[in-house]
Amino acid sequence: MSRRLSLFDSPFLLGFDQFERALDRVQRGAAEGYPPYNIEQVGETQLRITVAVAGFDMEDLSVQLEQNQLVIRGKRAGEEEGERVFLHRGIATRQFQRSFILSDDIEVIGAALDNGLLNIDLRRIVPETTVQTIAITSAKGKGANGKSGRTIDVGQNDAKDNDKNGEDR
Repeated sequence: MSRRLSLFDSPFLLGFDQFERALDRVQRGAAEGYPPYNIEQVGETQLRITVAVAGFDMEDLSVQLEQNQLVIRGKRAGEEEGERVFLHRGIATRQFQRSFILSDDIEVIGAALDNGLLNIDLRRIVPETTVQTIAITSAKGKGANGKSGRTIDVGQNDAKDNDKNGEDR
């Protein structure tokens, strides 16, 4: 059995297996051309995926979120190939599966079918930015000059707050 070489085989990139699997899924999905789709930004934090699903009813479609992968499936039920005779068939109504990998900060708001277009609305969750101040202390307790160690507060660093001689307050 041969193993394919990957950028992620480097010993400096540990724990990136999930990222490598996501890239493999994207590469496989890029080869698919059916059904056609658009991705548009409809607001500052809103996105919309529009998939052309002409000939499919709501009962023929499913939209699922599997971990971070949005999966859209379509399968026509009930219509037999022998029922109709086509002289030309240019509208494809074959079953399909289209996948999109979403980041952790994207949530699916809803989906709607309108005139043969399936619209899936997404929203980017903007996290609150929090700043945490970490106190830095001397590991030995006393410095090389015999003075006690100092604590540096990295969150409140004003020039007027610093002592002139650098000792603790």
